[in-house]
Amino acid sequence: MARPRAEQPTPAELEILKLLWERNGPATVRDLLEVVNQKADPPRAYTSVMSLMNVMTEKGLLQRSPQGRAFVYEPVSPREQTLRSLLSETLERAYSGSASLLVAHLLDQSAPSADELDQIRSLLDGYERRVGETKEGGAPCKRSRPKRSKG
Repeated sequence: MARPRAEQPTPAELEILKLLWERNGPATVRDLLEVVNQKADPPRAYTSVMSLMNVMTEKGLLQRSPQGRAFVYEPVSPREQTLRSLLSETLERAYSGSASLLVAHLLDQSAPSADELDQIRSLLDGYERRVGETKEGGAPCKRSRPKRSKG
């Protein structure tokens, strides 16, 4: 029995998508092969990258159109939509929808700097304000500990 294709991009597919998003425009297999092989060890073969991009087209991650004797490829979805979908699937599959568990693991894994923690706090404060505006009389988020003072 054939294994069904995953809806989400694999790590290799995500690498190709990131390169295309950074280019901000269509690219040929050869265009991407040059960039991929700057980092890849051992270098990837043209046919390997071409096969990967063809699978991505079949999965609906890329669209291709002919340009001369080659095809040019571009992502079907913008970066934010794809990343949101990946995170949503991870949240549900690995964390049973628990945002606090996901954030706890994320903080443990990434060990953010003090500046990053301040940015995260600002994001949480902004989220709290937005949610408070959309819910009439919604209770503010509870803080588990007071804000750090900047000294």
